[in-house]
Amino acid sequence: MSKMKSKRGAKKRFVKTAGGFKFRRANRNHILTKKSQKRKMHLRANQLIKKCDELSIQRMFNEK
Repeated sequence: MSKMKSKRGAKKRFVKTAGGFKFRRANRNHILTKKSQKRKMHLRANQLIKKCDELSIQRMFNEK
């Protein structure tokens, strides 16, 4: 049987850390002039995936 392949899109979007999976917030790429400074500041930080979604991300990475 062939090897299980991971989802390449998930590998590019999520980073595995000791505490879980890290991801970058959306809406921080372009048209930044109309967004408030507070909104951009909150979008700046990387977030951790919630525990309820962690199993589906692990399946995309082919981890158990």
